Amino acid sequence: MKNIKVLGTGCASCKTTMKMIEDVAEAKGVAIALEKIEELQAIMGYGVMSTPAVVVDGKLVHAGGIPSRSQIEAWI
Repeated sequence: MKNIKVLGTGCASCKTTMKMIEDVAEAKGVAIALEKIEELQAIMGYGVMSTPAVVVDGKLVHAGGIPSRSQIEAWI
């Protein structure tokens, strides 16, 4: 199971990113553990300066803007 975290303060882009990840995982039939991190201190702990950002299995894979569907498919 992939452990995926979306880092962001709750903006529309963060919500869209969460939804897209859920949709791709469901379409591919892959079980994921999806978590939303909104605390600024925790976000900065990953070295992120622009959100939304995505962390997959402890590794930062995306920061700043909504990722493309193909990017999400590659992570999952």
